[in-house]
Amino acid sequence: MAHVALKNISKVYPNGVRAVQPTSFNIEKGEFIVLVGPSGCGKSTLLRMIAGLEEITEGELSIADRVVNDIDPAERDIAMVFQNYALYPHMTVYNNMAYGLRNRGIGKDDIDKAVKEAAAMLNLTELLARRPSQLSGGQRQRVAMGRAIVRNPALFLFDEPLSNLDAKLRGQMRIEIKALQRRLGVTSVYVTHDQVEAMTMADRIIVLNGGRIEQIGTPAEVYHQPASTFVASFMGAPPMNLLPAHYNGNGRVHLSETVHIAAPAQADYSGDIRLGVRPENVGIVAASHPDALRFDLEFIEELGAGRLLHGKVGESGLIVHIPHTDPIPGSEVYVDLPKSALLMFDPATGIRI
Repeated sequence: MAHVALKNISKVYPNGVRAVQPTSFNIEKGEFIVLVGPSGCGKSTLLRMIAGLEEITEGELSIADRVVNDIDPAERDIAMVFQNYALYPHMTVYNNMAYGLRNRGIGKDDIDKAVKEAAAMLNLTELLARRPSQLSGGQRQRVAMGRAIVRNPALFLFDEPLSNLDAKLRGQMRIEIKALQRRLGVTSVYVTHDQVEAMTMADRIIVLNGGRIEQIGTPAEVYHQPASTFVASFMGAPPMNLLPAHYNGNGRVHLSETVHIAAPAQADYSGDIRLGVRPENVGIVAASHPDALRFDLEFIEELGAGRLLHGKVGESGLIVHIPHTDPIPGSEVYVDLPKSALLMFDPATGIRI
């Protein structure tokens, strides 16, 4: 296990494009960190700088208390699992897993023991004589992981390893990778654009946008207390509702000239805001409810386990997530935006107030 420290790490390409803004964070020993964000946000570049595959423009990177800026990738005691698996097609599963150990001069008996232990851990024992072309996508992914495991590295790096798999297999592999990481206790950094992967696998999530960190936190913190409108809209499916409103510091939020609700907090702020509320926190209530708001239902999206109600409160679009067991509402629908579930954001900066 290794502690990893990034101190003002940045990446600027020769054409002047700054792919990663100065970035600092620590990864604790045995921690599973997920870097998540849209395409082009800098997450893969950041991972490749940790791996040594991209040169660091500025800043300092330490792995296990050793500065590695100028250390070759092979000397960093890391193992990387790629999106395309990067297996040798002419080699058997056994030889793919053993190849790196042979290059390091490890003895034959030790190689055999390491490969067979990893194969048993990954349910690959019966496949050791096959070649990659004879394997399914999930099996090839396990071989790529086995090749990393046999090296017994201090740090695992995963670069969107599940993006080539179908949805069912991705769900299965998420569980397997997380369970394996917990069993081995290896510090891990995982890159994905899929917020579901991030939420289900991470000890902590680092949300990136435009080459900079928007938020670092546990999955619960990032989901329930997003630091910005970007995080609020990126994390969650469907995303958080963000309603234009006005707050003048008197404990009331004004959605329009006639629609007012209780503010989430007595914030030291006055002016236009974006009011955030998760779809599952919006309640369907009777018209007589003291905080009822008229909801103009436009259409219903069936999800199987639940339903998404799409409509408007005044001129603002709103999505409501209700359980499948709840009755389908009629033409007149009223909702409650509970004070405890509301967040306020600055519309200019996007930062939570």
